[in-house]
Amino acid sequence: MIALPMRYRRWLVPILGPRTTKAMPTRVEVAILEQENRGEVLAKVVQLVIAAAWGALYLLSTPVRQEGFVVIPYALGIYVAVNGIGLFWAMRRRLPNWAVYFSIVFDMTLLYVVIWRFHVLADQPAALYLKAPTLAFVFVFITLRALRFQPAFVLVAGGTAVLGWLIMVAYAALADPGAVIANNFADYFTGNVILPTAELEKILAMALVTGILALALYRGRSLLIRATTETVAVRQLSRFFDSSVVEDIRSGESPLAPGEGRACEAAILNVDIRGFSNLVEHMPPSEVIAMLAAYQSRVVPIIQAHGGVIDKFMGDGIMATFGAVRPTDSYAADALRAMEAIRRDIGDWPQESELASVARQGIGIAVSAGPIVFGAVGDSDRLEVTVIGASVNLSAKLEKANKILGTEAVATRHAYDTAIQQGYAPRHRPDFIAASIEGVARNTPVVAWGLSRTERSSP
Repeated sequence: MIALPMRYRRWLVPILGPRTTKAMPTRVEVAILEQENRGEVLAKVVQLVIAAAWGALYLLSTPVRQEGFVVIPYALGIYVAVNGIGLFWAMRRRLPNWAVYFSIVFDMTLLYVVIWRFHVLADQPAALYLKAPTLAFVFVFITLRALRFQPAFVLVAGGTAVLGWLIMVAYAALADPGAVIANNFADYFTGNVILPTAELEKILAMALVTGILALALYRGRSLLIRATTETVAVRQLSRFFDSSVVEDIRSGESPLAPGEGRACEAAILNVDIRGFSNLVEHMPPSEVIAMLAAYQSRVVPIIQAHGGVIDKFMGDGIMATFGAVRPTDSYAADALRAMEAIRRDIGDWPQESELASVARQGIGIAVSAGPIVFGAVGDSDRLEVTVIGASVNLSAKLEKANKILGTEAVATRHAYDTAIQQGYAPRHRPDFIAASIEGVARNTPVVAWGLSRTERSSP
């Protein structure tokens, strides 16, 4: 693209929009090319519809006695065959630019051959075809090229249309020795004559349609590139944030800002591998990461399947929320169902090489429930969506208490009672105990699963 002086850019940018000067990442370019090829598939379908319309009009038109070779049926057959091949090609792989340019020239050439044939069939002077209504399809073929979001294709289509019509006008004027040049519209519409100003109007209309479409595509393509870049970025960022959080950010009425939040009732679930530091002390880094990936790939889908949202990964720890991002009336019940599902899934871990050592070590799970604040923290350049509140801290402390209590999972009595009210039915009767938890009041009532040693008490 030609670099314009700054004084021109000042008034062109508000009209055309800012230029996209940075090189596109490969993944963005691939996404744009995919969208363009879908446009080409759609263009080929439209071209086949046009062929069907032409065929119907040909059959419905008043028959004209034709001698010798009949052009139109064969032309339509060739047109259908060429565009059928193009459609098949575009659906299987991206259509190269040269094939698109060939299609543009082929369309215009065939259209003008059909228009030219009119005066032969009617046995009239060539000036007859200058008033053929079929010329309207020129504008259809020009606009058809807008489906690729490539201004160059529209410009070539418009240029081919203008050049082709100039040739048609020249043929009508020069090939017929008796051609009459008119100077008013009355003679033009009532006789087989040529009116130069009428033909100039048609050419001007073709040029204007081409220019306006190309300008619109120039601006639209910039928007397409930015939109595709943002879509690809969102898709990539979705791998770092929970999909529910990403969707809330995307569909929010206003941009997420630091300091904004809302209070709600939610459940917090923490999962951690027992003795993780000792387990990985002598393991190669690649094996540690593979083990963590395998562990997270089993636990995370279970949490999400029960309505949980991953808040953060903390080494081997996973923290999830239920009812914070999207408030529900079953947040505590969902959290305890997720806890039970994780415990059941552990039974299959010894069969997987990456998880066998984790299964031997065991994991700890903790659930708490209560009022929390959900929102964004950080500054305008770096935000983190998180939950804050006493229940969040309590869940983390409960998870660490699993090792001391000798339990596999533990929940606050409040979380358990709330879950029961919300329809939770435990598969196995848990133990109700009073435990001393670091940083929490002594003899805290909790509900435990997988208890191996401690004093039991009745509910």
